[in-house]
Parts: sequence; structure tokens; C-alpha cells
Amino acid sequence: MKYIDANIVHKKMDQRLNLNRFMKYLFFSLTLFALVVLAILIYRVLTQSIGWLDLQFLTNKLSLNPERSGIIGVIFGTVWLMIVVAPITMILGIGTAIYLEEYAKKGRVQSLIQTNITNLAGVPSVIFGLLGLTVFSRLFGLGSSILAGGLTMSLLVLPIVVVASQEAIRAVPQFLREASYGMGATKWQTVKNVVIPAALPGVLTGFILSLSRAIGETAPLVVIGIPALIMPVPNSIMDDFTVLPIQIYYWTLDSVLTAEYANLAAATIVVLLIILFLMNSIAIIVRNKYQKRF
Repeated sequence: MKYIDANIVHKKMDQRLNLNRFMKYLFFSLTLFALVVLAILIYRVLTQSIGWLDLQFLTNKLSLNPERSGIIGVIFGTVWLMIVVAPITMILGIGTAIYLEEYAKKGRVQSLIQTNITNLAGVPSVIFGLLGLTVFSRLFGLGSSILAGGLTMSLLVLPIVVVASQEAIRAVPQFLREASYGMGATKWQTVKNVVIPAALPGVLTGFILSLSRAIGETAPLVVIGIPALIMPVPNSIMDDFTVLPIQIYYWTLDSVLTAEYANLAAATIVVLLIILFLMNSIAIIVRNKYQKRF
């Protein structure tokens, strides 16, 4: 019979406790460093936007004169872009997730589709911009219109919505489906009345967070040629447009020649951060509400 030396046991326990303590402080330090960097960035942006972010800035159109320039057209362009992206992403994304989880037969084809969707979620955004430029802008002749930009951004965030919706649907307990079938409900009635309501918190959270990514992306729109020029406020999905990230990008570049453009870029960043904060807050509120309900 082997006897374990108590000193060796205590030594190993001390080593594990020391390692645990080291990792705890390491992760805390990394988190603190990230928060400090974020705080510095926010402070820098807020200080540069002071005196520039006002009602005139929000209601004026773009101008060559920094003191008279505003972002009303940029805001409308962003809203129009979301009007195109939201329904396309919701219908295609949630519909695809429902089909893959509830209707598709498990096999090689379903596995291949699932693998490709998962891989698409990690493709660089500039690749979707090249796809949008080739298909929507040139092949379909949509140019740099809102519709072309909206379709391109929909492709970008669609895999995210599909994956998030699948996870939410997969998390619905199987006994809820079986109870519905036991009451004589059809497949579609079970999906519509049981599965979708139960999965709604996760589905809506993924959907809104995907819109938050779409509203903050720049690379795909730059690739398809979205300008940042002095243009009229867009009135339809076929008009040319620009959005907040694009305007921030170009004003940041122009700040090398005209220092005031850095202030305009900072003020626009504040507006974009507020919009993103509101969208993420809505996602949290919706999730909490439906979690209590279902």
C-alpha cells in the first residue's frame, strides 16, 4: 500500500493556489488595462467634440466650411441603410435558422450548409464589400445607392443572425415541442406558437446586435464606392448616400490638412456611440422582457 507524503500534497496545493492567484491578478490587470484605454479614447473624443456637437451640427448638411458643416444627410443615410438591412436580415436570417433546426434532415448537406454559414461569420468584411461591388453595384447596376449598400451589409451580418437564431432555437426544451405535438398541433403550428416565442429573446438579441455591427462597419461601403461628398439628403433607396462611419473616416483623413475636421469626426463618433448604446440597450431590454414572459 502506497502512502502519500503530506508535504508533497501541501506543496502541490500551494502551487495550484499560487497559480490561481497569479491568473486572477493577470486577468484583472488585462481587464483594467482595456478599461483604461477605453476611458482614454472616450475622454479624448468627448473633449474634442465639445463646442461642435450641437443642434446646428445635427441639422445642417455637409459643407466645405467646418463651422457650418452638419450631419443631417449622414443620419438620414444611416437610417435608410438600416431600413434596407433590417427586414432582409430578419426574414432571411431567422427563416434560414428555422429551416436548419426544425425542417432540414440531419446529414451531409445540412452539415455542409451549417459549416459554410459558420465560416462566413468569420470572413473579413472587405470580402463582402468586393462581393457587393461585383454583384449589386456592377452586375445589377445599382451603383453606390442605398439599396446596393443595404444588400451588401445584409450579407455581412446575415451569418451572425443565422448562428444566433440557431442557438436560441436549439435551446428551446424538446418537451415543449412534444407537448405541442401531443395536443395535435402541426409542425408549423408548433414552430410558430411554441418554438419561436420561446426562442425570441435570443433571436432578437442577436438580430439587434448584428444591426449594431452593420451600422458601425466601414470597409464594405468603402469598397463599393460610397462617397462622403456634399450631396442632398437621400429620399429613397435608389439615391446615393453616406453613413456615419464613412463620414468619420473621411473627416479623420481630412484632419491632416484642416484641423477642425478632427473635431467634426469626434462629434460624429459621439453620435454613433449614442446610437450604438441605444441599440444595445434595446437588445438587453427586449431580452429581459421576453425572458420573464416565456
